Amino acid sequence: MWLIIKLEGVLKMNVKKSAVILNGFLHDFAAGAWLALLFVIYLLHSAHMQEPSITRLINPLERLLFWWSIGAMATIFATGAGRTFTYVDNWYGENAEHTRRRMLIVKHVILLMAFGLGYLLIWKKVFHS
Repeated sequence: MWLIIKLEGVLKMNVKKSAVILNGFLHDFAAGAWLALLFVIYLLHSAHMQEPSITRLINPLERLLFWWSIGAMATIFATGAGRTFTYVDNWYGENAEHTRRRMLIVKHVILLMAFGLGYLLIWKKVFHS
């Protein structure tokens, strides 16, 4: 009986740790995908501006990649919210933890501005007349 209870505890702990790791992986992967998608949209737009004959083929692809980037952004926000609850307090020590939290706030302000600026620039390229 004791062994079964002990194994259940270990399995629950491993599932939780695995979920935290998977969440972090998805967050980082979606961030990379988001940036890559915006870059590819930019390159595709530049290509069809140089060669207008391919516009009819490229425009639907730009729109598809745009909506994929929205999915990546939603994944970033959702998994980022999940990360908020998985950080261990004072992991690096009290002083370092205070600095880490301030840096995270600055990073997220910069990233929110990057999201806004990125979509402002890409929107005009994808949904032009």
